Amino acid sequence: MSLSNLTAAISTVLRNILAATKYDTLASCTRQFSVSSATCGKMKFIKQGIDPSKYTLRPLPYPKTGGRGHDGRIWTHGVGGGHKRRFRMVDFRRSAPANGPPLVERVMAVRYDPCRTADIAVVAGGENKRYIVASQNMKPGDLIRTSGKVTRIAVKAEEGDSYPVGSLPLGTLVHCVEMYPGEGGKIARAAGTCAQLVRKIGDRCFLKMPSKREINVSNECMATVGRVSNVDHDKEHIGSAGRARWFGVRPQSGLWHRKTGYNGRKIRPIKPAKVYTDPKAPSPAVYKYTF
Repeated sequence: MSLSNLTAAISTVLRNILAATKYDTLASCTRQFSVSSATCGKMKFIKQGIDPSKYTLRPLPYPKTGGRGHDGRIWTHGVGGGHKRRFRMVDFRRSAPANGPPLVERVMAVRYDPCRTADIAVVAGGENKRYIVASQNMKPGDLIRTSGKVTRIAVKAEEGDSYPVGSLPLGTLVHCVEMYPGEGGKIARAAGTCAQLVRKIGDRCFLKMPSKREINVSNECMATVGRVSNVDHDKEHIGSAGRARWFGVRPQSGLWHRKTGYNGRKIRPIKPAKVYTDPKAPSPAVYKYTF
C-alpha cells in the first residue's frame, strides 16, 4: 500500500471516529462517568473478594489507608500507623413488624469493637444472630424487644428495647435514632451519648441532642432506649504520643503553628430545630478521566 493510500485510510478512520463521537477536533477531552456512591465505602472489601451485602459475624480484614486516597496523596491528615483491626458488621436497623407481637432477642455477649468507641453486643432471635450497639447496662442473658407499632399510649420500655419515638414517653433517653423511617440508626451512636425526647407535635417528635440542639423527626423513626455503653470513654487519658500511635493517630508536623483566638470561649445562641422530612436521593459519585 502506498503512502498516499495509507494516509487516506487513516483519515477515513479518524473521520468516522469523530462523526461517531460528535467531536470536530482531535484535542484531548475530559469525560465523566458515574458510579453509585453506595459502593464507595465498600470497595476495600470488594477488592478482597468479600461480598459486603452478605451479613456475617466473622470479623473481616480491614486494610489501612494511612489517610491516603486512590491517587496515593494524603486526603486526611493525622492518620497513620496503629494496631491492626478487624471490622464487625454492626446492624443499625432495628426493624420489626408494625403489627403483632414484638421481636424478642437475647443478648449472648457484650464485646469490644476496635472500630468504634462503644461496645457491641451479639444478640440472637429465632435463627438469626447479629451485632448491635450495646447500651449502658446491657449484659449477657438480657431480653430485648423490638416493635415497629406506633401506639397512642406511651409504652413502658426497658433499656435496650427499640420502639418508634412516637410510642415512647416524654423525657426518655434514646440512642441509635433514625433520621428517616427505615434507614437505620444514625444519631447518638458514640460511646456514652444519648438524645432526649422532649415533646411531640402531631406526627413529629422533637429530640434534644447531646449538643443541646433539637431535631425534628417522624414519629415512625426507630430509637433504642438508654445510653450507649462505655460512658467513661471521654475520661480516658492517653498519656503519651506513642500510645496515640497505637490508635492510628499521627502527630502534627514540627512546623510552628500560630495560636489564634478561634478556639476560645464563645457564647452563641442555640440553633433552631433541624427538621428531617424527606430523604434526599443519593447522588452518584462522579469520576473524571482524560484521553
